Amino acid sequence: MSSAWLLPEHIADVLPAQARHIEELRRGLLDVARSFGCELVMPPLMEHIESLLSGTGRDLDLKTFKLVDQLSGRTLGVRADATPQVARIDAHLLNRAGVTRLCYCGPVLHTRPSGMQGTREPLQFGAEIYGHAGLEADLEVQDLALDCLRGAGLDDLTLDLADARIVRALLAGVAPERRGEIQAALAGKDVAGLNELCAGLDEASRRALLALPALYGDESVLARAGELLPALAPVRAALADLATLARHARQAHPEVQVGFDLADVGGASYYSGARFAIYAKGCSDSIARGGRYDEVGAIFGRNRPAVGFSLDLKELAECVAGRGGRPAVRAPWSEDAALRAAVRRLREQGETVVCILPGHEHEGQEFECDRELVAVGGQWAVRAL
Repeated sequence: MSSAWLLPEHIADVLPAQARHIEELRRGLLDVARSFGCELVMPPLMEHIESLLSGTGRDLDLKTFKLVDQLSGRTLGVRADATPQVARIDAHLLNRAGVTRLCYCGPVLHTRPSGMQGTREPLQFGAEIYGHAGLEADLEVQDLALDCLRGAGLDDLTLDLADARIVRALLAGVAPERRGEIQAALAGKDVAGLNELCAGLDEASRRALLALPALYGDESVLARAGELLPALAPVRAALADLATLARHARQAHPEVQVGFDLADVGGASYYSGARFAIYAKGCSDSIARGGRYDEVGAIFGRNRPAVGFSLDLKELAECVAGRGGRPAVRAPWSEDAALRAAVRRLREQGETVVCILPGHEHEGQEFECDRELVAVGGQWAVRAL
């Protein structure tokens, strides 16, 4: 018999110090997104399953918790990714003709964790631009993601670029099940498995797919890709766009290392063009992922160009040192009107004032108080501890 206080596997409470740290990061990220012109939206935690899984593929389907609505009898899903919801808001509720910049931050729920130490309840932050098909939107989202991470206190960042059009072009005509297996082998850099799965494909596609796992590294990757990959229009367009994105990143963020991983098919399956992953020193996996997903709004009847990125605030908080407790003022508990007025004034000025309740005077230091409110000459004043 399990104890009542035990939580499900890979689900955890966030305790005060870490919660404060996460909340400070959340406010900072939203401020950065707002500085780029992003408007905040708050999609619901669950909705009809057809809407949640629009254009996202089988991988998100397996991550999504499903339940039956007691009011309608229809199947609902608890969101595993907010992007389809934001696409629905853009297409169906806002329905604007021009460019729309949106951001969001809220919990998502996964049926399985992404890794042994991962949570099944990430706190997802993201920003998205709808309505512009040009690379300018990709560049802006790339800048926003890097600015968010630097603003959070991360340095020594690496930006890895890839493009979904390359693998899509090479797998055109391949059956969906086999295509998924090949993509899984690419994601795991499983060359032996990839060789077996590519048996029977035309020779040009087979050679190109087997070359992808080695197309990882610096700028020379693009030149080698031009030699090894077939001269298909989507492949050439992807390589040209990647060169532009890399050039911009080096100019705008000279402190960021830029690389390429043309076999990267990790993350959401709805990407349709250029994509990126950002890594930081001390973090075992990518800290943020993004890219272009022009097809995600198709089910809502408005297939708008779209590009964005997202990250898990809980993972980010693990990689960024906390700022410590906010200094506070300790005050005695009393019904004295002058004392209560002094406490109110301090709080209105933005100070944290902790009133020590009767019988708990010895606990005051636990609140990281560096000052105290004391009576001096009939007046209440703040003095250092």
